[in-house]
Amino acid sequence: MSTDLRQRVALKAAVDPPAPEVLAGASLQSPTTAARDPHPSGKGENSRLTQVFRGLSFAVYFLTCCIAIHTTQLIGAPLYWINHDLYYAYMSLTKQSFGVTITTMTKWWGPTTIRISGDASVAGQIRKTKDGLVEFTFPERMIMIANHQIYTDWLYLWWVGYANTPGMHGYLYIILKESLKYIPIMGAGMMFYGFIFMSRKMAVDQPRMAHRLSKLKMQNTTPEGQKYLNPMWLLLFPEGTNASQNGRNKSAKWAEKIGVKDPEHLLLPRSTGIYFCLTELKGTVDWVYDCTVAYEGIPRGEFGEDYFTLSGTYFRGQPPKSVNFYWRRFRVADIPLETQEQFDLWLRDRWYEKDALMEQYLSTGRFPPSPSDTVTKDRQGFIETEVRTRHRFEFLQVFAVLGMVGLLFNIASKTWTRLFQALH
Repeated sequence: MSTDLRQRVALKAAVDPPAPEVLAGASLQSPTTAARDPHPSGKGENSRLTQVFRGLSFAVYFLTCCIAIHTTQLIGAPLYWINHDLYYAYMSLTKQSFGVTITTMTKWWGPTTIRISGDASVAGQIRKTKDGLVEFTFPERMIMIANHQIYTDWLYLWWVGYANTPGMHGYLYIILKESLKYIPIMGAGMMFYGFIFMSRKMAVDQPRMAHRLSKLKMQNTTPEGQKYLNPMWLLLFPEGTNASQNGRNKSAKWAEKIGVKDPEHLLLPRSTGIYFCLTELKGTVDWVYDCTVAYEGIPRGEFGEDYFTLSGTYFRGQPPKSVNFYWRRFRVADIPLETQEQFDLWLRDRWYEKDALMEQYLSTGRFPPSPSDTVTKDRQGFIETEVRTRHRFEFLQVFAVLGMVGLLFNIASKTWTRLFQALH
């Protein structure tokens, strides 16, 4: 299967005409040429004054929303000792609020085009809506894997959960490095979200993962006695870190050590974490969804983190022109999980396929089109949309619980004052 896909992708790259931006030299530049040419975003850097204004406005918005969300979490924390199901449902609402926060944030400060296609395994699950947005109908429980290009990969994939029907932005779980839980406010918020923090020492991480995964596969019971599982999207980056020169060097050394081919455009995946997740969750999740991510304009042989930093995207006004997704899915029952060695071979083959997909993207400016009748204005087989919420002021839901608590406190305070006056 791996060889066939690589041959098809190579043939497609050979016969398809490059997209206009590739003909203009956007993706096939040498590092020397890229340094002289305009930024891949196609936009010049904002003036220093504009950057300061954007930075301050961004900080006010983001910190205000984060503080409101975390305060909402603290208000609901006692529910854990009252009713676990109610507690987790409440925390999923606060997670939805964060999904809306970052989606709004990207629309206002870092707008970009999202270009989507996929193979036949996801046919009919990605549709463009009449208002120009996109609607995903991925399952309520799945494991999502992706290559890791830049620090904002998780942000765009969280938006996919928002765009899904039903919305899954309140049920996204991410495996993160342990140091992130010490970030003020956000770190505590992520712990409330049930994210899994890894020290990268399996002796330490395995008990933590087993504990968190046991909660994700816990069965609940309806009042009628029916069993059900809570929704769950578990997001993993098997490469372990975003693509960089340091990561590239480590990947090459690891490939040489174990005697395998090192991917040209991706980092060699590590199978230990995802294998543990799949074996622990087997029987409670049916699908693994794979997303290959590419950012427009990154020159061949270079790395997205050198062009699309957080400050560049949100302050300097240089977000990616487009974020490109290519989706596939695999049935868990068809994945060899008898031994980690067998799974390691399976995962590595999938990464070689993704590497071939990245080669096509770099050569033509597009991933393969979807095998369907999906048509956009310029080219068949792709859906183009943008990261934005369905409603302009949807982010105000972040403050709903605080507003309600404030209202109740105000009513109670006035009632007490009147009662006190009546008694005296």
